[in-house]
Amino acid sequence: MSEYHVPVMLPECMEGLLIDPNGIYVDLTFGGGGHSKEILKHLDKGHLYAFDQDMDAAENAKLIDSENFTFVEANFRYIAKYLRLYGVKKVDGILADLGVSSHQFDEETRGFSFRFDAELDMRMDRNHELTARAVINEYEEADLHKMFGMYGEVKNAKKLANVITRERIGSEIIMINDLLKIIEPLAPKFREHKYYAQVFQALRIEVNQEMQVLEEMLLQTPKVLKEDGRLVIMSYHSLEDRLVKNLVQKGKLHGTLEKDFYGNPLKPFDAVVRKVITATEQEVVENSRARSAKLRVAKRNDYQWETN
Repeated sequence: MSEYHVPVMLPECMEGLLIDPNGIYVDLTFGGGGHSKEILKHLDKGHLYAFDQDMDAAENAKLIDSENFTFVEANFRYIAKYLRLYGVKKVDGILADLGVSSHQFDEETRGFSFRFDAELDMRMDRNHELTARAVINEYEEADLHKMFGMYGEVKNAKKLANVITRERIGSEIIMINDLLKIIEPLAPKFREHKYYAQVFQALRIEVNQEMQVLEEMLLQTPKVLKEDGRLVIMSYHSLEDRLVKNLVQKGKLHGTLEKDFYGNPLKPFDAVVRKVITATEQEVVENSRARSAKLRVAKRNDYQWETN
């Protein structure tokens, strides 16, 4: 499992969770199990529920032999549903590392990385129907424009969408290298890799509905956390971090903070650390994935959260 994915900011995550040995915790992104294994070290009579929809992660979970551990092979958008199925009403802490695992980037056949030539796929859940190939070949030009601009923050998103829709008329775009040949002339000189990364990020987010799924999960966290329970979320791009920041600071994912008649803020969380936490220089040297990681830690207050 250590080769699958090196956990980012592991000590900071454990400190943020403030683990009670007898508490109930949730790791929403099990992956290679790095964070989960560390949480289990701190538990006595407590329990950890770990979520992941990836079949490889499910195989990794089989390597953990502990009465304190339950693996849930499901997308974390269903956190409240599955906790109810296990008879869990409230938990002491929730951890989510929103980054794509190193293993997924390094497995050539998954199509997450432009370093390898493979069929355009990018599905986290390989039972899911929508693939990157379908997005590239079937989406309308306007939808591709919106996707690349919003999810990849690609500056020439409109032109990119136009070129792709023109090129696919002659033949279907199937392989990663087919796509790279098409978009290479649009990439800024000496910044090609960053451009490709933005394009692939947009595709991955769209294929896996990452923003919608994240919103659904975040809106459930106030319901399932005990008062004073900890929410620890690590994100890797501004779109994700903005949603987490808004929930903590404003009590909603979009819009402005609301207050009651007496001026009290109507929000379910209080930030434990006001500023975003980033990895140390040493960790970045040892694990380049930590460079873009942003960690936010919040504590559930007594505000009565009501949402659909």
